[in-house]
Amino acid sequence: MLNTASSPGSSSSRREQVRLGIAIEVVTIVWMVIEATVALSTGIFTKSVSLEGFGIDSIIELLAGSILLWRLLVESRGGSEQQVGRAERCASWIAAIGLFALACYIVVDSAWSLLTRTHAESSWWGLGLAVAAAIIMPLLWQGKLRVAKHINSAALKADAACSVTCAYMSLTLLAGLLLNRLFGWWWIDPLAALALVYFIVREGREAWHEARTGDRCVCCESRD
Repeated sequence: MLNTASSPGSSSSRREQVRLGIAIEVVTIVWMVIEATVALSTGIFTKSVSLEGFGIDSIIELLAGSILLWRLLVESRGGSEQQVGRAERCASWIAAIGLFALACYIVVDSAWSLLTRTHAESSWWGLGLAVAAAIIMPLLWQGKLRVAKHINSAALKADAACSVTCAYMSLTLLAGLLLNRLFGWWWIDPLAALALVYFIVREGREAWHEARTGDRCVCCESRD
């Protein structure tokens, strides 16, 4: 359960951390828009399953990040513990369901690419995106984790886990894109996409656990 009762000094510190969390989530949302746009457009154009999967994962993180931004804004504006908890649980449910669906999509699409011998084209845009994500996501992860510990937010902690998972995914993506570009290994792209499934499922299980351990999601219920 969230604990918002505190002394004046700690209350002031908490407000500062919430404001910091809001700023971090805004940066996350902006970056996820860029990441999703570049990954999906480049992935579709080059027939890269790994880039498409990376882009869809960015959209899921964008949705979850938007709800977490709402959660932080609710608290910053003096919202009740129930309202804050509602946003936390909703973020976890949306992330979990979306990530499991993404894992299924990648498995089917990768299998089809291997069977049909679909050749993914190399792209400097994809390589640049992977490098940028590998640098940016660890920074966001550290910031979110620090704020999550200060305000005792399980959802923000899970979001931090999503960020570090995205960093691992970007490294896997980078390796696949480089091998395809340097050696023309067309089959490395669907294999790299399948490697992403491990991180995606792990991320989904963590989000599912966070949602299940809380009360049921009441984001669609009417307010009392």
